[in-house]
Amino acid sequence: MIQISLFITCFNDTLFPETGKAMVQLLERLGHTVDFPLEQTCCGQMHYNTGYQEEAIPLVRKFINVFEDAEAIVAPSASCVGMVHEFYGKVAKRSGDDKLKKQVDKIVPKVFELTQFLVDELSLEDVGAYYPHRVTYHPTCHSLRVLKVGDAPLKLLRNVKGIDLVELPMAEECCGFGGTFAIKNADTSMAMLGDKIRHIKGTGAEVCSAADNSCLMHIGGALSRQRSGVKPVHIAEILASTEE
Repeated sequence: MIQISLFITCFNDTLFPETGKAMVQLLERLGHTVDFPLEQTCCGQMHYNTGYQEEAIPLVRKFINVFEDAEAIVAPSASCVGMVHEFYGKVAKRSGDDKLKKQVDKIVPKVFELTQFLVDELSLEDVGAYYPHRVTYHPTCHSLRVLKVGDAPLKLLRNVKGIDLVELPMAEECCGFGGTFAIKNADTSMAMLGDKIRHIKGTGAEVCSAADNSCLMHIGGALSRQRSGVKPVHIAEILASTEE
């Protein structure tokens, strides 16, 4: 049994609390203890990606202070975990604080995206889930290119009882969200989103899943406006579902 600290991310905490609840249900069903440090806040990705790297330093310090003693830190976001793994070291170096750099180096190996944690750390591919729906999976850019989650999400989904998992054509193409990218480059973002939606609808799936609610919010907005009937669902909520 592992003591798992939930890093929910500010995006999920404010907009998608059901994903955090699903993570707790899933991890506790697997026999682990989950705690949720109330002092946690944003990972700083938005600041870092838009050039406010100095402003990201206090958020890195906050993350260290909140999670430094955790045994394992797990988040329902490849995007924010990617920020911790790839850029916290650079932010700490920019701060000129050697102690902070050492703290970051020590904590990074304990920070995991949910599906990577289940498959690579707990050696699980079947978590006892039941989800009788036709589902397609969108691998987000950060999960593929930054965090390199690989096929961990698909290994888990293939073992969900009752699921009809259908391959998403051109799955590795981004959805066009990218945080402020969707605002700064709206036309390009919408063109990318249009391609993604066309491929999702072509699968005939009832549900489009992913490891990041940010992408699912972007995709879900277009699916809703087109009255497609396809529902965006975070993978944690599928893995937490059972027959009971």
